[in-house]
Amino acid sequence: MQTAFLNGTIFTGKEKLEGKALVIEDNRIKAIVENDLVEQNINKIDCKNLIISAGLIDLQIYGGGGYMFSDAPSRESLYGMADALVKSGTTGFYVTLATNSPDVFYRAIKVVKENPHPAVWGLHFEGPYLNAAKKGAHIKEYIKRAEKKEVEALLREADGVLKIMTLAPELCDPEIIRLLRDHGVVVSAGHSNATFEEAIEGYKNGVTTTTHLFNAMSSMHHRDTGLPGAAFLSDKAYASIIADGIHVDFNALKISKKMMGDRLFLITDAVAPVVNGKYIHVEKEDRFTLPDGTLSGSKLTMLKAVKNCVEHAGISLDEALRMASTYPAQVMNLPDRGKIEAGCKANLTIFSEDFQPQLTVINGEIKND
Repeated sequence: MQTAFLNGTIFTGKEKLEGKALVIEDNRIKAIVENDLVEQNINKIDCKNLIISAGLIDLQIYGGGGYMFSDAPSRESLYGMADALVKSGTTGFYVTLATNSPDVFYRAIKVVKENPHPAVWGLHFEGPYLNAAKKGAHIKEYIKRAEKKEVEALLREADGVLKIMTLAPELCDPEIIRLLRDHGVVVSAGHSNATFEEAIEGYKNGVTTTTHLFNAMSSMHHRDTGLPGAAFLSDKAYASIIADGIHVDFNALKISKKMMGDRLFLITDAVAPVVNGKYIHVEKEDRFTLPDGTLSGSKLTMLKAVKNCVEHAGISLDEALRMASTYPAQVMNLPDRGKIEAGCKANLTIFSEDFQPQLTVINGEIKND
């Protein structure tokens, strides 16, 4: 079946197009054509005064719609979270779990494997192989050094659904990084106290991205620029950033964008309220904290992060959209997502000029019309 989206402003990931029609067929993008060339007998959707973007992708998110997946991994929490994120304009995400017990990690794997959802693209384990000196909101008692046998067992159980792991490169043997990469896992440096030299060595050993730049990592000091400096000066490593003005000041976002260009991308790191258990997240007006006031997750959506980049960091809309779609797809080696061109997945985020989600299309299916 074909559907044409007419009269919208299309951001393809490369250019901005007006007065064109975007045609999808089944689960793929077919073409961008002149409006008067759209076949008469296909489904047409008027997107006047709306913006059409490649689907937004979140590589790090814990909860949504009132559901915190790691608090109680289940089909209900997975689908409740996923459906809420789709309504907010996110077309694909990686369910994230903080440092926890092996039992929680294994239960999460089981739930994701047994309950596929088109917007759930895999798991992101943020830990447990972190540096306790930069634990942030993570539970210290579960933080450990990586051992090969344990990692091998985890990868066997995951059987491909574990897609990202955040670890502290200064405390992780290169053999572990190679093992993860050999199993298709993207390795990210985070919750790390690495010196500049240690961080650069981590990138050389196969770490390809960096988790929530500035947060829970060595500081950028003029005598040791630490992990942020290494991310800035690397010619290949990416970094995610939480663009809420709270986790990272908007001026730091501006500086990071100038330094990293197309290697900086957006995540939400969003959580949901949790009142019991190991991880308690207290909801505030504009953030979440632990009971002791430690900053934990954000209240962002991907579309809100894009809006903040445009309105508070001087980043153009087309570039902010690339930070939320094209660059995350590149990090995850997904060449058919994060852009609008023939042959790519028909994943679209359609929103108003005031950044309100209107339609989300996943694999050619309109999810929230």
